[in-house]
Amino acid sequence: MTQDMITLGFDLIIEQLQNQAVSQAARRKLAETEPILHEGLCRARMEETTAALYVMENTGTPPISETDGTETGLIQAAQGGMLLPSQLCSVARFCATIQRLRRYLQNAQTWSAGIASWQTELPDLTGLEDDIERSVREDTVLDDASPALRNLRRQREFTEQSIREKLNQILFHHKKELADSYITQRNGIFVIPVQKRFQGSFPGHAVDTSAKGNTVFMEPTAVQALRQELEMLLIEIDTEERRILWELSDRVAAEETPLRDAIRVMTDLDILFARAKLSMEMKARPVELTAERRIRLVNARHPLLDPDTCVPLNLELALPDSGIAVTGPNTGGKTVCLKTVGLLTLMAQSGLHIPCGEGTVIGLMDRVLCDIGDSQSISQNLSTFSGHMTNVIRILEECSRESLVLLDELGSGTDPAEGSGLAAAILEELLRRGCFFLVTTHDPQIKQWAEQTEHVVSARMAFDRESLMPLYRLELGKSGKSCAIEIARRLGMDEGLLSRARQVADQGPDTVPEPGRKPMRIPAGRLQRLREKADGDFERFTMGDSVLLLPDKKNAIVYQPADDDGNVIIQFQGKKITVRHNRLKLLVPAAQLYPPDYDFSIIFDTVANRKAAHTMDRKFDRDAVIIHKEGNKEI
Repeated sequence: MTQDMITLGFDLIIEQLQNQAVSQAARRKLAETEPILHEGLCRARMEETTAALYVMENTGTPPISETDGTETGLIQAAQGGMLLPSQLCSVARFCATIQRLRRYLQNAQTWSAGIASWQTELPDLTGLEDDIERSVREDTVLDDASPALRNLRRQREFTEQSIREKLNQILFHHKKELADSYITQRNGIFVIPVQKRFQGSFPGHAVDTSAKGNTVFMEPTAVQALRQELEMLLIEIDTEERRILWELSDRVAAEETPLRDAIRVMTDLDILFARAKLSMEMKARPVELTAERRIRLVNARHPLLDPDTCVPLNLELALPDSGIAVTGPNTGGKTVCLKTVGLLTLMAQSGLHIPCGEGTVIGLMDRVLCDIGDSQSISQNLSTFSGHMTNVIRILEECSRESLVLLDELGSGTDPAEGSGLAAAILEELLRRGCFFLVTTHDPQIKQWAEQTEHVVSARMAFDRESLMPLYRLELGKSGKSCAIEIARRLGMDEGLLSRARQVADQGPDTVPEPGRKPMRIPAGRLQRLREKADGDFERFTMGDSVLLLPDKKNAIVYQPADDDGNVIIQFQGKKITVRHNRLKLLVPAAQLYPPDYDFSIIFDTVANRKAAHTMDRKFDRDAVIIHKEGNKEI
């Protein structure tokens, strides 16, 4: 898949198509879907999709199953391997699906003879299905697979029953020696739990012990002969089961050719009906395909957009015209228009139905080339313009008279005059080659070029100037305006700026701005800069600042900011001490730790001082004394 196809979203369509398939084999083949260049084959593929859709609408979804399991088993059997019961059951289910598919195709005869004819390529695998289902079920071989196996399993059941009866007798007569009264199995041997202290006296041999070692699981001597007989029976049963599985595996290998034909046909039908399912999901329809140079879209919509909100596209381009130059506002749908034309062309040439109205015609193209979106590449050191030009150069090297070229905003991203010149030269070259092209532009010179150039159709995306809303409708034969100022107003641009923009657009950038225009508000800056300190200047701090005392690197709280000499009183480990400002490092300002009206006496004063202060606020009390200490000194 080319980059152009991915740009147009064709990879997403193929992903949706793969999701409609049942088998992994069909999904792998659908991943390789590409536009068909042969006219007859392209039309035949479209007709097949139409017929499959018609059959599905009248007879329902076809019975199709996964094929990988069957193919894996078939390869193993063909190489002489033995298939397990689960693998054989997978083959049997596939055979049953083939029979249902044959009946489905027979019923489809009323609606499509072409689809019904596939039944002639499907083999009758009823015999193989019956042989497998008679002998195996999922992970086991059935008793009825052979008389010998039935007899052997009956003998095994009789022997096991005999062992249990003998062990039950022993349980009854040896209750004192037993740790518990039950029969179990260890290492495939029937045993009973015996207390450790009776191991030597109990008639039998130890097979296993409990986790704590207090219990020994022993096989009594009386049942050893029966156990040996049971082991021989198990060997004979396993031998007979393997013989049956080998026989069935050889049976599968003998049907290798019919099975491979069935896998191939079911995969092809899975692919065919996946296209029909996608058509049904998209509410799409078949279109007329032609090798003539012609495109006509009637009520077409982009298949990846919401069908309930997508505005249909109507477009026609036919000889002698070769190109369409689309103008109109930003967000008006120009790019979607280009992508819709390109993507629907790719889909139709791949045999897929497209969402459109009756009367749509798709002309076959040998390539669909496009330059849409941002082509900037940091890894390749390409600017947006360089990326676009690199892509356009590639397009010019590849496009032929039978190509479709889609160019979005051609010539943008550089000096307007030179961009216009490049765009005109590129479009003239495409016009000379005779290929179909669609180009979108805001450049007035390209608009003028399109209006004055023969065989180029001008078009615009409709725009409602009253509501300032794009209508997403293509109008052929008309040139549109970008409506940038109107769109900016709808998006909330400042009216003063819009007035100036209109003035510059009408009179040029040298015009003097209109007086009295109210300037836009400038938000306050939020950058926090370091303040350069003058000689003698230092951090003053604030009461309540959380600081780090150096070099001890211990936390403290500022009690009194720095004085003119740079001395700061801090509270450290419950004491107030005086230190130099340069021994302190601010951790968290007080403003971030406390509310504006915070009472710092809660932190710095003792309970006695706070009570004394409270008393002094209310009345005179000669016994009330407030004591402050700096270190061990009262102040």
